[in-house]
Amino acid sequence: MNVIWFCLIGIVAGWLAGRLMRGGGFGLLGDLVIGVLGAVIGGYVFGLLGVGVGGGLIGSLVTATIGAMILLFLIRLVKRA
Repeated sequence: MNVIWFCLIGIVAGWLAGRLMRGGGFGLLGDLVIGVLGAVIGGYVFGLLGVGVGGGLIGSLVTATIGAMILLFLIRLVKRA
């Protein structure tokens, strides 16, 4: 059941990050990958900064979305180069 929640949060975070960064999105699978990688990146960055957003669904979604936004920013930097 945790895997299902992890995937759903990844999809929503990837989609939300695509909308917030004014991107077109990457489809269901692309949003899942962006969201899951974003969750890992967000957790790592928040851990380095010593920031906690709390637990639960909302905290996980915020962490994954911010991480996905960082990932999209980096992807766009690489694409421009």
